[in-house]
Order: sequence, then structure tokens, then C-alpha cells
Amino acid sequence: MAEFKAHKHSVRMSPRKGRLVADLIRGKKVGEAVAILKNLETTCAEPILKTLNSAIANAHYQNEQKEELNVNLDALFVKSILIDGGTILKRMTPRAKGSGYKILKRTSHITIVVADCK
Repeated sequence: MAEFKAHKHSVRMSPRKGRLVADLIRGKKVGEAVAILKNLETTCAEPILKTLNSAIANAHYQNEQKEELNVNLDALFVKSILIDGGTILKRMTPRAKGSGYKILKRTSHITIVVADCK
């Protein structure tokens, strides 16, 4: 079973919200996962879709380069998808009596692994 990976680092989305989207496509066939991500209205779906398309392109490229792979691109499925926390951008906003309030702008690291079912 051949596996193909794609990574995207420091994406400006909360890991918690991204994991909700990731749970929808984990274990699905690639065509079905792309259709799900295109029809979601959340902004977290766009960077996940870009990373999934990158993993599919990696599979296509490796299939062309190595003749012994013989990967069926129509049978690819999302084997695993990880959304980990990245660096946190820390900002301040003024509050009452001269105090400040922290604003945490979270980022995420996306890792998608697609594999063919043999």
C-alpha cells in the first residue's frame, strides 16, 4: 500500500475548529472528501482542501515517476489527517482602568496522508 503525504504549516485557523472539519473527511475516498470540503461553508475547509489537493498531486507525480508503484488514483482514500496547534500570535487590546486583555490568534499545522486500497 503506497502512502502519499502533504503538509501545510502555520495556517491561520484554530486547531479546534479545523479538527471538526477533519473528522468529516477522515477515512473517505478522495473524490467524496473533495466534494464535502467544497460544499462546506466554514473558512477552515479551504486550507484543508488545498492540502488534500496537494497530497493527490503528490500521488499523481510519484505514480508517473516510478513505474513499479502502479497506483490506482481513483482508489485513493484519506488514511489520516492531523491538525496540530502551531505558533500563537499574541496581541493586546485595551480594557477598563488601564489594563489590557490578551487576544490569542491561533495557527495550525495540517498533515494529510492518502493511500490506495490494495
